[in-house]
Formats: sequence, C-alpha cells, structure tokens
Amino acid sequence: MKAIVHVALKNGVLDPQGKAVADTLARMGYKEVESSRIGKVIELDLEDGLSEADANARVKEMCEKLLANTVIESYRIDLQG
Repeated sequence: MKAIVHVALKNGVLDPQGKAVADTLARMGYKEVESSRIGKVIELDLEDGLSEADANARVKEMCEKLLANTVIESYRIDLQG
C-alpha cells in the first residue's frame, strides 16, 4: 500500500516562497498568475497486509509527530492500493 501525504501551509500563514514564485512568473510574462502557495508531497510505501484503517491511523500519527508542523501546516492523506 502507498500513502501519499500532501502538506501545505494553512490559510493565513505567510508563504514567502510562494510569493517569490508568483512574482517571478509575473516578471516572466505569466500575468495570469495572481498568487501561488508552496507545499510538499511525501510518498510512503507501507508494508503489505496493513488494513486501510490501520494505515490511515499510522500515517496520521507520522504526520502529527514529524511530517507536518500542525501549528502552521495542514495535511491530507491519500491511500492507494
């Protein structure tokens, strides 16, 4: 089973990297870009035989302890297979 974790800054948290990307794209002529937000995607290969409920619970625990700074970031878990 594979778990894909999407981590992004929460709404209202300043994203200087996202602002830099949007500003640079505008300078390059992509005026349709009003803003951008930068996040990260983490792919985890999980052992076979793990139930979907157990996998979700374990990955949630990993997010809360290490993968996301839950003060300023939110995360979404997608399980595949």
